[in-house]
Amino acid sequence: MNGRILSSLQGLLLGLLLLPVFYQSLLQIWVYFANSSKPEGQAAEGWKYRRIGSSVVFYASLLVILTILAPAWMYFVQDFHVHPLLWVFIFVFTDPLKRLVLCIYWICVICASILRFYNISKDSKIERILLRKYYHLVAVLMFLPAFLFQSSFLDLAFGAALAVFLILEMIRVWKIWPLGHIVHQFMNAFTDHRDSEILIISHFSLLLGCALPKWMSSGFNDRPLAPFAGILSLGIGDTMASMVGHKYGVLRWSKTGKKTIEGTAAGIMSVLAACSLLLPLLASTGFILSQHWLSLLLAVTVSGLLEAYTAQLDNAFIPLVFYSLLCL
Repeated sequence: MNGRILSSLQGLLLGLLLLPVFYQSLLQIWVYFANSSKPEGQAAEGWKYRRIGSSVVFYASLLVILTILAPAWMYFVQDFHVHPLLWVFIFVFTDPLKRLVLCIYWICVICASILRFYNISKDSKIERILLRKYYHLVAVLMFLPAFLFQSSFLDLAFGAALAVFLILEMIRVWKIWPLGHIVHQFMNAFTDHRDSEILIISHFSLLLGCALPKWMSSGFNDRPLAPFAGILSLGIGDTMASMVGHKYGVLRWSKTGKKTIEGTAAGIMSVLAACSLLLPLLASTGFILSQHWLSLLLAVTVSGLLEAYTAQLDNAFIPLVFYSLLCL
């Protein structure tokens, strides 16, 4: 990964992890002065303005983190000649045609999927597990073109997406006006037993499952499928396993579980089929192919079987296992 991209991601995520502390500190100061500026009998009336006031404090804190504190850390660890945010824009416009087209494509896919799937979640009787798998397919549509044609830009885009997810989750949890209720209503339509009452982490695990194998890969090497571990295991294997198992599955792996042997077999076969299509394409772009089909079959099978017995955070765990097996 490019050194400046890595520093940008580290600084951005570190800043967002510090945002709750920074925001709560400023909020306490704001509440103190807001109450002390009123007569004692009217101090309680100030709480009616807290919703909007706390939202203003949050957005101000976010602005300070993104424009001052996080860039300061980036300057410290990496030799940026310009402001890191400006560097990001310069990086995007070094290949404007491909990268801007890719951004427009991502925006269109996101908007279409949000509108379509949210309406389905309200009006149909489709189980939530299947609705969630549709987003796995969206991940394939979004990330696969970038994997093949804009690999370095995808590294940065993954970090930006993770930052957006963190910000939206903070807005949802703290009910920041005006987006808090909207984000909560949308996200709640896709939650299941793996999400807690406070935090919704399914979208984080899906994104990290796709991003971590890419971030850990070193570009051109003799294991070209390794960066695709998340896309293959989640976007294709896990999705096909759930859909086939839900519709055609009869033989269950356990009496208490819902996962079926038919679904697992479909997931394994779909990943192998995707690999058979992907490997020639990668070979044509300059990758050195030394992956034996026997080792690939072993990696896909072990990951598929592990998915059948994993109930918690499998979106983040299975891609890492698959990545490790592909690197052997």
